[in-house]
This record gives sequence, structure tokens and C-alpha cells, in this order.
Amino acid sequence: MTPGKKLQGLVAATVTPMTPDGQVNLSVIRQYVDYLVSEQNVKNVFVNGTTGEGLSLNTQERKQLAEEWMRQGKDKLDHVIIHVGALSLPESQELARHAAAIGASGIAVIAPFFFKPTNKDELIAFLQKVASEAPAVPFYYYHIPFLTGVKIRVEGLLDGIKERIPTFQGVKFSDTDLLDLAQCINKHEREQFAFLYGVDEQLLSALAIGADGAVGSTYNYFGRQTNLMLQAFAKPDLALARKYQFLTGEFLNFVIKLGFGVAQTKAVMTFVSGIPMGPPRLPLVDASEEFIVKAKAKLDSIVWPDGH
Repeated sequence: MTPGKKLQGLVAATVTPMTPDGQVNLSVIRQYVDYLVSEQNVKNVFVNGTTGEGLSLNTQERKQLAEEWMRQGKDKLDHVIIHVGALSLPESQELARHAAAIGASGIAVIAPFFFKPTNKDELIAFLQKVASEAPAVPFYYYHIPFLTGVKIRVEGLLDGIKERIPTFQGVKFSDTDLLDLAQCINKHEREQFAFLYGVDEQLLSALAIGADGAVGSTYNYFGRQTNLMLQAFAKPDLALARKYQFLTGEFLNFVIKLGFGVAQTKAVMTFVSGIPMGPPRLPLVDASEEFIVKAKAKLDSIVWPDGH
């Protein structure tokens, strides 16, 4: 881990490996870490989020996964961010205390989405109660309104947030509302908040308005290519950056039409990495053989600008 270093660049939203009978498979996490670092050049992870089926896991499983990622990531990863959001405030607080105890680089919290906060004050009250349980750990708000149904704009949420949540460090912004993101970045330049974009197929657009990096599932298998896109953008060589974004978009557009979610991400990760990620947990169901064949063929057909 690299304490004090600003979270930026690519963060892989990790999948949760499972055995064929649906139990969490901790035994492959070491291999997973080595694969991300050596094959994808990705040294930051976001554990137990949407891609990791965090809300489908029980508290013990979430703690075991957090511990294993911390154990295996020691001296290899820069940041291990643990998502500790839950529908139950005490559960979320327990997970926050645990993340702090094991030395996590940061914690993130999703908006509760069964009984929903209806305004920013209600949402901040919930977030503050969780963050205060880990008073020395950087705190990130995980904004994903298309799944939570909580459409409170982040721009308003951030006004005076440091007074309520002193550990607040930034946002995982998983929404297509780039106006909201741009306002956040523009208004809070001085505070050095990290704004990490979460809609992978639109990352280049977010970079153009000042996003610091990205958290996403595709960086598990497109990490290398997306890092090359970041390099091209920084040069700046926008034509080359666009080529990478168009090609990742071409693949995602193809698989979205087939039906693409966490189960299919696990299937793609299995055939790209060679690490068995197993099935998802119900109510999600395993990717079909037809999907795997078509997705693999599509991926193999893509010629990246660097020739790989």
C-alpha cells in the first residue's frame, strides 16, 4: 500500500471468485493480484462493490475478502479500497470498523437503496455515521444512481461535506451526467478531491473535463489498453486516445447487445486471465456458452493500436 498517495489512474472493480457451488473462493486472490499488476499494470482495487457482488455477500464473506485482498496486495498494490455500503447502517458501520482495523487504503459507501434518502441532508447523515467509524481512513462516496435509484446530484452533496465528513476524499462517479461531474470538478479544485469515473465506455469524455482516473470492471481485462489510452491523453495525442476508447466501446457495445452484467464479466475475466472466477450468486445466473464463444471471438478480432 502507498499511504497518503492520491488515488488516481485506474482502479479495478474486482469480481468475487466463487467455487462452482457458489462459495467465495479466496484461494485465487493471490493469483488475481499478480495478474492485475503484471498483465494489466493496474495497482489499485475496489473490493466488494457492484462488480464484486458485495450486496449479495454476507458480512463474514465481505470481511474475509477484504482481509485476503489486503494480505495478498501487501507490497504489490498501491490502494485497496473496500466498499462497506449496506442497507443496514449497523452493518455498514461494522464493515467500516473492520476495514480500518485491517489497514485499508480507503472505504467507499453506496447510497442505501431500499429505504432511500430523499435529499442530500439525509444521505450525508447516513454517510457520516459510517465514515465516523473509521476516523483515520479516507472516505469515498459511491454514486451509482441507475442501480440505487438515488438521484441526488453530487454537486450539491459536496457543498460543505468536509465539515460533516472530515475524512471525505472523493467520489466514484458511476453516472453519465457529465454536467454534474464537471461542476464537481470545477467547484472543488482546491480541495484536491479524487473524482474517479465509473462508466468505462465514456472514460475519455470524463478525462477531458478533469476526472482523476476511473474505477471499473473492464480494467480487470482492458487495464493495459486503458492505461495506454491514459498515456495518449496525457501527451496529448487525442487521436490515439480515441482509438483505444472506440475499441473498448466496440467490444462493450457488442456484449451489451448480447446481455452483459456481472455474470458475463466473470466469464470474460475467466477466459482472459485464465483464473476461474466461477458463477455469480443468485439471483444472477451464469453466462451462457453462446455468450462466452461470441465474446471471446469478438475480443480476439480486435487489433489494438500497439499491435497486441
